Amino acid sequence: MKFNFDEIVDRTNTNALNTDGFRGYIFHAGPEKKFPYKDDEFVRMWVADMEFATPQPIIDAVKNRLDRRIFGYTMMFNDDYYNSFSAWCRKMYDWGFPKEELAFSTGVIPALYQLLELLVAKDEKLIINTPAYGYFKHAAEYNKVQFLDAPLFKENNDFKIDFDNLEKMAADPQVKLLLWCNPHNPSGRVWSEAELKQVADIVRKNDLWIISDEIHCDILRSGIKHIPMGKVMPDYKKLITCMSASKTFNMAGLMFSNIIIRDERLRGDFNARDKNAGMLNPLSIAAHKAAYDSCGEWLGELKQYLDGNFDYVKKFLDEKLPEAVFKIPEATYLAWVDMGKCLPGIDNMSEFFAYKAGVLLEGGDDLFVGNARGYIRLNLAMPQSVLKKGMDRMYDAIQSYRNA
Repeated sequence: MKFNFDEIVDRTNTNALNTDGFRGYIFHAGPEKKFPYKDDEFVRMWVADMEFATPQPIIDAVKNRLDRRIFGYTMMFNDDYYNSFSAWCRKMYDWGFPKEELAFSTGVIPALYQLLELLVAKDEKLIINTPAYGYFKHAAEYNKVQFLDAPLFKENNDFKIDFDNLEKMAADPQVKLLLWCNPHNPSGRVWSEAELKQVADIVRKNDLWIISDEIHCDILRSGIKHIPMGKVMPDYKKLITCMSASKTFNMAGLMFSNIIIRDERLRGDFNARDKNAGMLNPLSIAAHKAAYDSCGEWLGELKQYLDGNFDYVKKFLDEKLPEAVFKIPEATYLAWVDMGKCLPGIDNMSEFFAYKAGVLLEGGDDLFVGNARGYIRLNLAMPQSVLKKGMDRMYDAIQSYRNA
């Protein structure tokens, strides 16, 4: 490979959530929570950022912007960024959108908080497919609106949408919005065109708003294609699409995302309610533009490396822990593994693996809204040497538990 994904990048003293924030995020605890491992001894397989260095063209673009030596109030005044992002969308998904529909947020999560505030009244409801990223639930709770849990189900070890249940929920007159996720986090499903069309039909029939979180859309297994909901619903005005280069190129800390809002009135309200008053980080703009302009080759090799990591984990589990239920996902760098039969009687898998294996991971209903009991989510975006260490530790902890 041209790019070195085996490099171990030192993240100490960077105020990284990954290294320093796990007690609060996973365990809802402070520094008083002690483990048999020092913090720097953990194998970190939890929060969804990568252990890989951000691509050099992005670093260079940020350096070039730094060399301009002034970082005053910044907004988007020309078409340069739109041209780069829209060219990426045409190349990757054969899909485009007019410039006026593009709005910005410091992240998809802040955008969700703001959009739910605008779209769902206190006596109304939204739908979330579960398991789900925890902040889908948090956004509803923050806005004091009710969410309906629409569980996915498994068929031949594939996660599927219960369309009958979804249609029944959507018919509730109090339901105003479907909070959609494609590729799906945590299962890694890339929804097929047929599935997307069926969801679209339900949304249209019930005149719902739909927010499509597509932040993982470029982190695909080799040969898989992403279909934006905007391509399936080309004329539906009540669609909002959320994308960013942040997950794909490991720059979540730059706090920048693309929020594509078709409805003119909603777009105006969204911009008017922007807590940053439309101001953007100049370094974030430079970084994201460089990602879309210059990092396609890096992404191709990243996907190959992740394919290898997923193959390793699949083979490891099949040979050593056949009771674990796992299928390589179509997208994301996250493995969603059913460990219920491996660790019967363990309700808190995150606690178990932190104490017994020195591995930090997420899982269960608490962190993934519901329909997640017995599951763990493993972040595989790391050098394979670290991944192997983590898997070995997990195996040894499970064997010790079984032999106790």
